[in-house]
Amino acid sequence: MAFLEHLNLTVSDPMRTADMLCDLFGWRVRWQGPSINGGLTLHVGSDDSYLAVYSMGGTAKAARTYETIGALNHIGVVVDDLDATEARVRSAGFVPHNHDDYEPGRRFYFHDHDGVEIEVVSYA
Repeated sequence: MAFLEHLNLTVSDPMRTADMLCDLFGWRVRWQGPSINGGLTLHVGSDDSYLAVYSMGGTAKAARTYETIGALNHIGVVVDDLDATEARVRSAGFVPHNHDDYEPGRRFYFHDHDGVEIEVVSYA
């Protein structure tokens, strides 16, 4: 069976995004190095999967998610303790929204510093 290994996401500051992901989700930087066009890429995640957070070394335009074909609408992250993760999200200065509790799990969403929406869900 196939599985999703990674997503590559353009961000304004790969180091800041990597730090946020590591702090909130307990991930680690698996690799980092130069990207095309003079930017930087970091692979952030677990042994099994990761997000490649990428910059091209200049100014990139933000996509309008949910309105642009091919744009990423949100990233879903599964956690064991939803309440503890939400506390870390709030402590980091982000605003959780759209809390819901339906089969198969509880969830909330927040937008990071680049406007990327992250869904946090727990099936515990």
